Amino acid sequence: MTVIIAIIPIVLLFVLMLGLKMPGHKSALISLIVTALLALFATPALHMIPDNLSDTSVYGIVGWAFVEGVLKAVFPILIIILMAIYSYNILVESKQIEVIKQQFTSFTDDRGVLVLMLVWGFGGLLEGMAGFGTAVAIPAAILIGLGFKPMFSALVALIGNTVATGFGAVGVPVTTLCNEVAPGGAASPEVIREISAFAVLQLSPLFVLLPFIILWLTDKKAWKKNITLALWTGLISVAVQYLCARYLGAETPAILGSVAAIVAIIIYTKLFVPRKAKMENAKSYTMAETFRAWSVYLFILVFILVSGALCPPVNQFLKSHLVTAVPLPVIGTTFKFGWISNAGLMLFLGATIGGLIQGLSLKRLMVVLARTVVNLRNTVITIISLIALASIMNYSGMIAAIASGLVAITGSFYPFFAPLIGAIGTFVTGSDTSSNILFAKLQANVAGQLGYAPGSETNWLVAANTTGATGGKMISPQSIAIATAACDMQGKDGEILRSALPYALIYIVIGGLMVFFAV
Repeated sequence: MTVIIAIIPIVLLFVLMLGLKMPGHKSALISLIVTALLALFATPALHMIPDNLSDTSVYGIVGWAFVEGVLKAVFPILIIILMAIYSYNILVESKQIEVIKQQFTSFTDDRGVLVLMLVWGFGGLLEGMAGFGTAVAIPAAILIGLGFKPMFSALVALIGNTVATGFGAVGVPVTTLCNEVAPGGAASPEVIREISAFAVLQLSPLFVLLPFIILWLTDKKAWKKNITLALWTGLISVAVQYLCARYLGAETPAILGSVAAIVAIIIYTKLFVPRKAKMENAKSYTMAETFRAWSVYLFILVFILVSGALCPPVNQFLKSHLVTAVPLPVIGTTFKFGWISNAGLMLFLGATIGGLIQGLSLKRLMVVLARTVVNLRNTVITIISLIALASIMNYSGMIAAIASGLVAITGSFYPFFAPLIGAIGTFVTGSDTSSNILFAKLQANVAGQLGYAPGSETNWLVAANTTGATGGKMISPQSIAIATAACDMQGKDGEILRSALPYALIYIVIGGLMVFFAV
């Protein structure tokens, strides 16, 4: 009964979006209301609320869980999403997006190469640096600018934004996963490197399969090229990511792996993709013109790298200054937000400075920002509702009930289903990091129940959580909300979810097989 009650919000969300084809913001809001009612009236009767909260008023638990959800949604997720779309809108306003489009199309007229470069290479780089939706929003928006259809752009951006998310935002998800299961909450560098390497190994077949799917969706007839380019790009990506994970840790696999993928695609194009005659006469741009067109993204890249873990002194200073802490009584947590250390600020600064270089006045830039906020009002409702829903499910015991029920049903076959738990966490919360926070300890505890030895065997099962979480990212309603915003497809969330669902299921099954047979 507890599992049935706990799964109602997730099932309802699917039914509203897929069955009734209801817009995402309405589906999310209705699901949030139903979740709150279940938490208020059903979970106490079934004793689902965790013991450390059971002596407190259930109204307080639900109320403060909602507050936590709203705070997490706004700081930093919504800020990052808004700033990512703002950065793209600046390019449209300054018309520099036309220069970028022409440079991409002059590089090659092969649509598959263009798409793979944007969603796998450039998108992976954005995920590694910033995360939180930028790797969906920006590549999808550029694809639209290049003339690709909105549905296609949304789908390939979601498929591309998967394996890199485990090491997104400079390795935060995997680092969080390791810290959650470490004694004292601080994992050693050796453990972080081992779990990072395990995650890459579990995902390794997908490094080839996903590029092939992206290329196949772009051009279903070019089988030879699709297979060759997918193998070439995927094998280089996984090799670089594994080496980075095994010897450097969680901060660099997505960043350096994506850079290696971009270089691999360029080499393949130069050697094997013929240039048509009209390409030879394509307009060329000076270094100054190129710098101006790309200044928005160049400054974003600089600010993110300088402020991130790749520059420890600056990173430490930013994280320790101008940090707001909001105590959340009843649920016993404290929400913290760094005003100068978050990726949203880096996106805003980079985009604004780039916009000024591109000739827009500060007043005009603020008009673009205001218009961006207004146009994304439904996305704001969707994401706030979903994060609040996830928070209520967590504190009312629903997510734990789902996971425990799955453990009881699967028994010794649990390793195959371990990634599914991670995927459920990401589907509900929209975040690989949040999924790892929710289920890391569960995975470690189950490893003990199954008789796995402490150390590498247990770490292998713990890594399975982030393996599945990256697949759940593809169909997370929050990621879909970001895609609908970037592609101007408000109300089409259900259609995008239906398109992405089969690929997500294949992804999670492959992850499960890798975990089960290599354990």
